[in-house]
Amino acid sequence: MTKNWLKRGTRNMVILIDTNVALDFLTMRHPYYEDAQNVIRMCAEERVIGYLAFHSLPNIFYILRKSHSETDRRKMLIKLCLVLKVTGASHERVCNAIDNNEFSDFEDCLQDECAQEVSADYIVTRNARDFRHSKVKAVTPREILAMIESNV
Repeated sequence: MTKNWLKRGTRNMVILIDTNVALDFLTMRHPYYEDAQNVIRMCAEERVIGYLAFHSLPNIFYILRKSHSETDRRKMLIKLCLVLKVTGASHERVCNAIDNNEFSDFEDCLQDECAQEVSADYIVTRNARDFRHSKVKAVTPREILAMIESNV
């Protein structure tokens, strides 16, 4: 079933940005930066509604500790939170994730639960195959950009 989001009278597409895409954007990591930047730009322009899972914030903060000062990391997260809404998962969803052994990576399972919490249409990640058991379809930044552009 194809969804048609950006037409008059329909809701905007809702996406959850995976930690790796946020890191690609924040660190300008090549060759992934351009696509990540364009996805974040679409969120900033409110062409889509972008979310970031709550648990991505400490993960990003920790991962960047060797390359960025604490002050810089805080500034980066603030800027990210100006564009993306932060979501968590309910107690029930977290328990579902803990009990779900279909995912090889628990963090990815939590991403799926957070995406469900906000009724996301897609999880945007560079590792879509890691989400094969996800209830919310995972797509790459390039795939989501193509979908958004096709609905203009």
